Amino acid sequence: MCGIVGYAGARPALGVVINGLRRLEYRGYDSAGIAVVDGGLLMEKRAGKLASLEKALAERLAEASANPRPAAGNIASGSTGIGHTRWATHGGPTDRNAHPHRSADGRIAVIHNGIIENFAKLRSDLEGRGVTFLSDTDTECVAHLISAELANVDVESPESPVGARLGEAMRRVCLRLEGAFTLLAVDADAPGVVVGARRNSPLVVGRGRDENFLASDVSAFIEYTREATELGQDQVVTITDDGVTIMDFLGNPADGKEFHIDWDSNAAEKGGYDYFMLKEIAEQPRAIADTLLGRLTETGEVMLDEVRLSDQDLRDVDKIFVVACGTAYHSGLVAKYAIEHWTRIPCEVELASEFRYRDPVLDRSTLVVAISQSGETMDTLMALRHAKEQKARVLAICNTSGSTIPRESDAVLYTRGGPEIAVASTKAFLTQLVACYLVGLHLAQVRGIKYADEVGAVVAQLQEMSGKVDQVLDLMEPVRRLARELADAKSVLFIGRHVGYPVALEGALKLKELAYMHAEGFAAGELKHGPIALIDQGTPVVCVVPSPRGRGVLRDKIISNIQEVRARGARTVVIAEDGDEDVRSYADHLIAVPVTPTLLAPLVTTVPLQVLAAEIATARGHDVDQPRNLAKSVTVE
Repeated sequence: MCGIVGYAGARPALGVVINGLRRLEYRGYDSAGIAVVDGGLLMEKRAGKLASLEKALAERLAEASANPRPAAGNIASGSTGIGHTRWATHGGPTDRNAHPHRSADGRIAVIHNGIIENFAKLRSDLEGRGVTFLSDTDTECVAHLISAELANVDVESPESPVGARLGEAMRRVCLRLEGAFTLLAVDADAPGVVVGARRNSPLVVGRGRDENFLASDVSAFIEYTREATELGQDQVVTITDDGVTIMDFLGNPADGKEFHIDWDSNAAEKGGYDYFMLKEIAEQPRAIADTLLGRLTETGEVMLDEVRLSDQDLRDVDKIFVVACGTAYHSGLVAKYAIEHWTRIPCEVELASEFRYRDPVLDRSTLVVAISQSGETMDTLMALRHAKEQKARVLAICNTSGSTIPRESDAVLYTRGGPEIAVASTKAFLTQLVACYLVGLHLAQVRGIKYADEVGAVVAQLQEMSGKVDQVLDLMEPVRRLARELADAKSVLFIGRHVGYPVALEGALKLKELAYMHAEGFAAGELKHGPIALIDQGTPVVCVVPSPRGRGVLRDKIISNIQEVRARGARTVVIAEDGDEDVRSYADHLIAVPVTPTLLAPLVTTVPLQVLAAEIATARGHDVDQPRNLAKSVTVE
């Protein structure tokens, strides 16, 4: 889940790489570092956020300006470089464990995203040959291995592409590595060349004019080019200013899949908001609309983006599993209600990290729906691969075109939410909900459970949700004031029933992520089976109340739950449908949301909880976009 950037071109690499790292800091911010080739290998790295590295670089450049040493090279002028922003796995977040890592001869610099599982054996072998390690990381092994392998590589000839020796050394080293990794390397003796490799971890090429880029996310180079190439599994790529060469780990020539990025650099900027998260909360109406755009065919059928399944394949499905992690898992819990209601197919929702380890019963009649914003979530990817091994069919819901999870799935529905930079997901959650609804409708229609006009009616309701979320956002000032009042609370509980239960879980997760508070979400009916013991005088309890027009019996039951917690001193924050005056007397604070069909209600009831969490975190002095210990994309198991 680290951020990596590589550049080969005519510009000074330092500025390009640092700009890319700024856009990728959401992937990890325990430390950052850069290596530039200019008359040698020049490196700088620091623990802490990117600002610490930038400060060190500024001091270094100021010193170089005052005391020029031309023979030593200039980190500001080299046109080949790599950079890294880290989420620590092997070794703590210290200066010495920050990437890049250098080979013992000072020639090779390497950065890495992922985990090398056999690093202990590799390290032991290298130490046995007299190599001294300067860090606690698994990554440093790779720098030493590439350096050693270069001595055995002989591929240079007048016809050989530039950088062929470094690429071949990387390929040979990758065959010795186990685990999930993306690697970038530069060689002090090969200026103008950056080599990358990927297995189970993201890496994409940016193709420019007289320059090329490598990165874990296209946002790193969107300022310079919108033309990109996906790399496949187990591939090595070499970039120079005028070329991109790809081969597989066995040395065979390979091709990537070219694509055009359909958003620009402005989409990855704050746009006047104090935090990316606030901007992304405000973008939700547009994100919902974009996810729905063009989904109905002229005959009224829901259209997915990529489908390698026949209608008969979908008719044969007799069991559905939704697999996901974190916020995506909560969207799957909502999906279960809609999918079972519309298709009458049993649906289970599982944490991707647990799925394959319990040996689930899967076969050709099983459909696995894998949800991941990045398309690179390692737990979800491994669950997907296990499902494929068992011959199950897989449908992906994802925001990132060409990422690994949709590429390995049988069908894909992209959420089209645009870049989400804040670590805590907001618009990703709402667009995943919309995508889940569309998948449920598609299945219902293919299986003959719903007619085209019935599907069209639900899609029309979904299309109204963009405006309803806009209405919610216009009424959030009282929620912000309430958040500032609750900032000193020791604990906040969330309760809900039916689709309100996953909303309660998501609200609690947001508060944990952003405000570092104890927060728990419960199915309201479970309160009396234990959790009610947590209620103390003044404990805030956020209650998600179902519509009285839908499952009225559930609304009545949750009102009873509200009375139970109030009787024990709780301070109740009630989210209820506009016009539901009966709940007012049970609410210390009432947040009204627009009238919405029951299954679609999470699209409006979640938004106040996002605002609440962001505002409490701000009041407590926390970084809303980059909460401690977290990273956006979890690319390790």
